[in-house]
Amino acid sequence: MELILTGVVMKKAVLSRAARVVRARMRALVARRDSGMVTSEYAMGIIAAVAFAVVLYKVVTSGQVSAELQAIVKRALSARM
Repeated sequence: MELILTGVVMKKAVLSRAARVVRARMRALVARRDSGMVTSEYAMGIIAAVAFAVVLYKVVTSGQVSAELQAIVKRALSARM
């Protein structure tokens, strides 16, 4: 390495050091990370997803939303090209 660092060499050295620090930090984070959800967390996630799906189904199949969707489809099919 040069004793007198020019702007370009210094920038490369700083970026190289920053990249090494970031890689080391990412390795440390990956090493500490949980490997996944436990069974109870998985079950709660499924229950929440099913509840959301039921609410969404009820909203989409309600009278007003159903009528609006049918109107949109009718307008799309009757549009002139």
